[in-house]
Amino acid sequence: MGRTRTKKQAAAKNVDPPTSSPQATPSIPALLQKAQSLIVQCDYELAQRFITRVLEQQPSHAEAKEMLGVAQLELGEIEAARATFTALLPPHPDAPSPPPPSAHLYLAQLSEDDPGLALKHYQAAIEILTLQLKGKERAIDLPRDDEAELKSNIVRALVGQVEIWMDPSYDLCFDPAAEKTCEDLLASALQTDPGNAEALQALASVRMSQQRPDEAKQCLEQAWSAWKDLDLDDPKLPPIPTRLALVKLFLELALFTPALLVLHGIMASDDQEVEAWYLEGWCFFLMSEQAQENGGKLDDLTWQELATDARDCLATCEVLHTNEGHPDTPLLEHVRELAAKLDALGIKPSPVEEADAQGGEWEDVDGSENEDGDGDGDGDGDVEME
Repeated sequence: MGRTRTKKQAAAKNVDPPTSSPQATPSIPALLQKAQSLIVQCDYELAQRFITRVLEQQPSHAEAKEMLGVAQLELGEIEAARATFTALLPPHPDAPSPPPPSAHLYLAQLSEDDPGLALKHYQAAIEILTLQLKGKERAIDLPRDDEAELKSNIVRALVGQVEIWMDPSYDLCFDPAAEKTCEDLLASALQTDPGNAEALQALASVRMSQQRPDEAKQCLEQAWSAWKDLDLDDPKLPPIPTRLALVKLFLELALFTPALLVLHGIMASDDQEVEAWYLEGWCFFLMSEQAQENGGKLDDLTWQELATDARDCLATCEVLHTNEGHPDTPLLEHVRELAAKLDALGIKPSPVEEADAQGGEWEDVDGSENEDGDGDGDGDGDVEME
């Protein structure tokens, strides 16, 4: 469901730690725990108040600084976040040793205008994480969950490097070494964590750029199978941006059924996700086009029915985009372009009453209802990718 920030002032009165009495001063671990819970709840402003209490007592507290940077980032305070994360790295005098790899990972994402710097931050994070994984910077008897998290973060950094090398907006994309570099990075990722869904997804993207769609499809099928049957609250479920990227790859390969199933899972978690509504509208639009090419129907649905579904999704996307002040202008332009094409075909959005009445159920493209939110329509979670 949509993320909301309600009653923050009332909450502040109830949970903000008192300062009138020294005996009532909460411990630093308690302050950090509360700040972390507020970050999870997306109440970043109140989280900052608890983090500030920690930093007033210990100005160089690394964990508090990292949490402050996250809160600043979520509040759109980009330069402040950049400064906070930079302060966690040498040569800053208060930087811990070794520095937290997360600081490098965040700074890599904040270095969109400098791909070379972003690659350096990713590489620094990989080196620190690899040392931790080998036990050189932490206990040898590493808990299994910690080991899995380290491997996941290493893979994420390697995939981040691949995405930079493949990005057509950077000159690196045209470097003769780009293809081999991407292959080597992904080989390292899959060696670190065999079967990692994000690595397989990135490999599928590389295969598609190489005009090898069958191999790309195999990679996507293997990536999706690793998590498609997980519950929506399972921490092993990939983050929403990763799942949205998977949907885009599915659409490029005209794999509409798995695309809709992944989108259903995303919307069950957050029905205000602008890009999910956009991709669902685009998916139905493509299905409508295919139906017209195949005699007017696709999986017992007429092209007009599919086009109407597309128009409804696009209308919802446009409303959410405007209400949220979403920054992706090209997405909105494409939404309006698709809507204009549907309007030219005589396809208008469903009346509000009708759309609301149909909003309680979701149907797979084969007509089977799916209400349990686990992404399968036949009970076993399998979807044939043909």
